[in-house]
Amino acid sequence: MRTANVSQAADQGMSLKPAIVDSFVKLAPQHAVRNPVMAVVWLGTVLTAVATLAGWTDAGFGWAVTLILFVTVLFANFAEAVAEARGRGQAASLRRARKDLVARRLDSAGQESAVPAAELRPGDQVVVEEGQLVPADGEIVEGLATINEAAVTGESAPVLREAGTDRSGVIGGTKVLSDRIVVRVTAEPGHSFLDRMIALVEGSNRQKTPNEIALGILLVVMTVTFGAVVATLPFIGGFVGVQINVVLLVALLVCLIPTTIGGLLPAIGIAGMNRALKANVLAKSGKAVEVAGDVDVLLLDKTGTITYGDRQATAFHPLAGVDASQLRQAALLASLADPTPEGKSIVKLAREKGEQLADPQGAHFMAFTAHTRMSGVDLPGARGVEDSTARRIRKGAMDAIARHVKELDGRVPAELQARVDDVARRGATPLVVSDGRHVLGVIELSDVIKHGIKERFARLRAMGVRTVMITGDNKLTAATIAADAGVDDYIAEARPEDKLARIRAEQAGGRLVAMVGDGTNDAPALAQADVGLAMNSGTQAAKEAGNMVDLDSDPAKLLAVVEIGKQQLITRGALTTFSLANDVSKYFAILPALFAASIPQMAALNVMQLHSPSSAVLSALVFNAIIIPALIPLALRGVRFKPASATELLRNNMLVYGVGGVLLPFVGIKLIDLVLSALFTF
Repeated sequence: MRTANVSQAADQGMSLKPAIVDSFVKLAPQHAVRNPVMAVVWLGTVLTAVATLAGWTDAGFGWAVTLILFVTVLFANFAEAVAEARGRGQAASLRRARKDLVARRLDSAGQESAVPAAELRPGDQVVVEEGQLVPADGEIVEGLATINEAAVTGESAPVLREAGTDRSGVIGGTKVLSDRIVVRVTAEPGHSFLDRMIALVEGSNRQKTPNEIALGILLVVMTVTFGAVVATLPFIGGFVGVQINVVLLVALLVCLIPTTIGGLLPAIGIAGMNRALKANVLAKSGKAVEVAGDVDVLLLDKTGTITYGDRQATAFHPLAGVDASQLRQAALLASLADPTPEGKSIVKLAREKGEQLADPQGAHFMAFTAHTRMSGVDLPGARGVEDSTARRIRKGAMDAIARHVKELDGRVPAELQARVDDVARRGATPLVVSDGRHVLGVIELSDVIKHGIKERFARLRAMGVRTVMITGDNKLTAATIAADAGVDDYIAEARPEDKLARIRAEQAGGRLVAMVGDGTNDAPALAQADVGLAMNSGTQAAKEAGNMVDLDSDPAKLLAVVEIGKQQLITRGALTTFSLANDVSKYFAILPALFAASIPQMAALNVMQLHSPSSAVLSALVFNAIIIPALIPLALRGVRFKPASATELLRNNMLVYGVGGVLLPFVGIKLIDLVLSALFTF
């Protein structure tokens, strides 16, 4: 443990060195103007230095003010630099992951040629075998393989990627551990997943969020307003015989404008993205993280998010007059070509029950689709699968099978509804099996609700976020699982277009919507949602449509993303409140120093009983400077987040950071004044 702590401290020390250097680099005008509030402080530093050199003020006092202002600017630059430096270590490892990659590109004739990965273009196909690195982002078009994605996700456990599934996407720089795959390249050089990650974690492509822009405008307006007020003071002072030099005016302006939040604002925005990345969520922009904190509705797939998703066949329920073996055989035949975990579990259970059918010759398998909501097989008759004697075996949702049977002039037994309802009441998923015009029975698929998911939904409800479960299950099953999981609403028997329609309906009501998805059919809904969290294991279309990518491919991560977004909003609000509140205390230090000598009545404002006007100004400026680095850990870590209503959050914010922001400077400025008056003669 001690070795780990020493190593961690060493790493932190190394990350501080480039941050200190960057603090000076950011003094350049092109960097300084990006933060108008601190640019004013930087300009004030130059003015006080010029005024001191010109002899317009006492040299010792002038240089002291200049030094303090210069340090204030450095501290603000340091806050931003530290936030940016936290991502550079990961960016370096990501660069190593893509360095000097060579691809085995296939031409139109299927011949291989070795080319640098940088020469690959979208549409190129490359071969990757065991032990080789994937040269570029793409989709697997042939084969399946286990892949080590630790270079990107930090997760050492290998993952399975397979052509033709929703887990066909691969990332350049990851390593194939087994088998052989053919990958179709989907990204231009310089615009790959790793390139975006590197740019984002370094903060070079960070776009300011709408709230951050709005707050920045407010800070600029306040700075201009206070600048105008300070500019008029010499004229006002002239009427009462008070001469105010430039150094005192600059000191007053710096204490009046919101320098604390102005210095910390960039760091808060970068830290929000870093916290998301620490949770293994790649946010394509800071806006995505911030919007996550404002969402009103979460759309969540049942499978894999609310439940573990690996539904397993646990029982066969034949209808009256149907032999159990007949149902098992039909279920087995309909599932032989079903690659899903559910399909494989049906085959496994049927064989455990004694059914040992081989793959039928000449069979035509029907894959499951979201539109048909069933799958199966057509077994050839005398003249093939088109013959009227061919067997058409299907398994799927009850309504889909009922339509299929009626199209074949069959009849749906009244008993079927009772069987389906019985399975659904247990929270399991019923699949109905038919053979031609005859319904044979029901397969019971059992799933388990994730541990702790109900408590997490309760946390979201406390924050005013409503949860909606989306599932292809029938209404009875959906209602049972929704009640057990504690979601607020559900959509049963859902199709892909139902997700998109629900998102648009919620947005039309003025609500912000978040959803999670991984398949190509989820792409429209992910693009429409205000926060679209795509799974890293999903298709390229899904990852391009969403504005966040979960590197762990855990659909439940959306719940954590909302909390990260809310924490960022609360952190910015808390520090803004504190910054504006502590300016009040600084007024009581600066204003008496300016006017008390000529206007004795102003001495009543010297409630802190500061030693002298000079020590009052310096004490206020020193406090103004040191409060910025003191708050850097809070800006980077974030204010402690606890689910609560907006009213509770506002009340706590005002009590802790509002009242605290007023009281702390009184104590701090007084202590600094005592130290300065003991060390120096004013």
